[in-house]
Order: sequence, then C-alpha cells, then structure tokens
Amino acid sequence: MKTRATLKQIAKELHVSVSTVSKALNDSPEISEQTKIRIKEYAKLKNYKPNVIGLNLKNRKTKTIGVIIPNILNSFFAKVFSGIEKIADEKGYNVIMCISNESLKKEVHTLDMLSNGTIDGFILAISEEAQKLQEYNHFTAIINEGTPIVMFDRIVDEVICDKVIVDDFDSALNSTQHLINIGCKNIALLSSIDNLSVGKLRAEGYLQALKNNKIAINPNLILRMDSEEALKEKIEEIFDKNVIDGIFALDENDSVAALKIGLKKGYKVPEELSIIGFADGILASRRLSPSLTTVSQYGVEIGEESARLLINRLESKEENLPYETVVIKTQLRERESTRSL
Repeated sequence: MKTRATLKQIAKELHVSVSTVSKALNDSPEISEQTKIRIKEYAKLKNYKPNVIGLNLKNRKTKTIGVIIPNILNSFFAKVFSGIEKIADEKGYNVIMCISNESLKKEVHTLDMLSNGTIDGFILAISEEAQKLQEYNHFTAIINEGTPIVMFDRIVDEVICDKVIVDDFDSALNSTQHLINIGCKNIALLSSIDNLSVGKLRAEGYLQALKNNKIAINPNLILRMDSEEALKEKIEEIFDKNVIDGIFALDENDSVAALKIGLKKGYKVPEELSIIGFADGILASRRLSPSLTTVSQYGVEIGEESARLLINRLESKEENLPYETVVIKTQLRERESTRSL
C-alpha cells in the first residue's frame, strides 16, 4: 500500500516550513501561486491526505454527521439516508452511517464511539429495543455533552431535541376513513410494530376513525404484535375466524403478508378485500400483483429536513436556538389493492 506523506515530510523534502505547506494546501493568499502549485503537485504525488482528527482538535469541527438507522433493509430508512446525504453534500458535510440493528447495546456503543470528536452531530431513529425498554438516557447524555441530535420517525417526548416526524395519527385515521368510504365495514388492523411509537400512533388513528363513524370496535379484528414472526403466527386466524372486507396494515411487511394470506384464502382483491399499508417501497408498488395502496411517508424529504435542522443548529451563532418538531405530511397512494370510490 502506498504510504501517505505528512505535512512535516513534505516541508522537509521541499525545504520550506510546515506552516508554508499548510497555507499552500489551503490556498492562502500569503503564498505565491508558483509555490502553491509546487507544493500541491508534490503532495498529490506523495498521496497526502489531511488529518481530519487533527483538524478537529484545532478547529473543533469535523464537518461530519453521524447517522444511526435501525435497519438498512428497510426501504424507508434507505430513502431517509439518501435525503440526509443530499443536503449534507450540498452544505459541505460528510456522513458516517451506522446501523443499530434494533439493538440498544449497539446504539449506545455507536453513540459513544462517534461522539469522541469524530462527528459534529447525530441524526437517528431510535432502536426498537430502546423504545421497548423505554431507555433514553444515552441520548440525553450526548446532548448534555454538547453534541446535538435530530431524531426522525421514531421519537420520544423524554428527549429534548430537534425532531422530524410524519403525521402518523392523522395518516392512519385518514387511511381507515378511506376504507370506510369505499364501503368496508369489517376492517382488520395488523401491526408487527406495536412496541414502537409510530405503531402506537397509527393504531390510535385507526381506532379514532372507527369511533368517528360509530363503528363498534371488534377486538377479534385487531392484531397488535411486537414482531413480524409473532404477527405471521396469528394472521391466518383473523381470516379463518372472522368476516373481513378491509385491512389496514401498519408496516409495509405487514401489508405484504396480509395480501399474500388474503389471496391464499381465496379473497378477490380488491373486489372482496381492500388493503392499505404504510410505507411506499418498490415491493408494494412494482413487485406485487395486485399492487398495494400505501401511505407514502416521503422518506427523502424527512432526511433532507433532518439534515437541514442539524446543520442549521451546528452553524447557528445563537446559543439557545429553540428546538423544532417538523411534521412531514403523508400521502395516500391508491393502487390496485383498494376499490375505487
């Protein structure tokens, strides 16, 4: 592997001071163009790279954002990350992405590892385990040490920071209302994310829609679980023991499972069974037949807004900048799994 030169080595080889090399590489007007060209060409030849940690110790800024997502296989989080990266790139920031894999221990370790001067601030969605155990002290500790955090999607009131969310309650209420409007009378709720804040809000929206329309809540049509495995074990019972004409699923995988089981049980979709799910990945829109009607969460926009909030806070000269909670509106994308009005 080619060895990288240091400022000191370049200065020694070119018989100039370390200060002259540093200024030349940073285009200082104090250095002549001829000297700049000579030093830059030599630095490139010797594979010189600036020491980011060294710059951090001097300037107290790394221009780097740490992003922690719970699951890289989830298309929503992938879209959020692309939005973060877009704005970070525009503003001259680098991005380090880590994955908690829904583990509290890994989430804590990642925060500790990156908050030692590697990054300027974090953008993250809370891990499933942290929400299940209601353990949030690690976030508060990081913020109290002076490192800002922006939470997106999965948030908690206990941690005071900037947040970007979608209107989960209203989206669920409106989606359930849409099923009612197209004639569904026995609407099942399927959730594998009941231990998450977003899962609870979406379930509340479903229940409120039933109440608004004076539809009796049937506990036999409500399946609220903490994992996909648990949901899959129980989902067939919903079809076998009840009459169903509509399903509201709180996660993309839940809606896919509902569609597959519904077709397996002989239901005609959407003539006999209409299905709406959350999220808007390629699987729902392009790879299933019939394609799924979904609540689009605008993941890219959530990522962009999260990055803007964090960078604004990092670059603000105001010491006590008020915290913001930005709500991104969702959209119901109607496809083949729901009947027309």
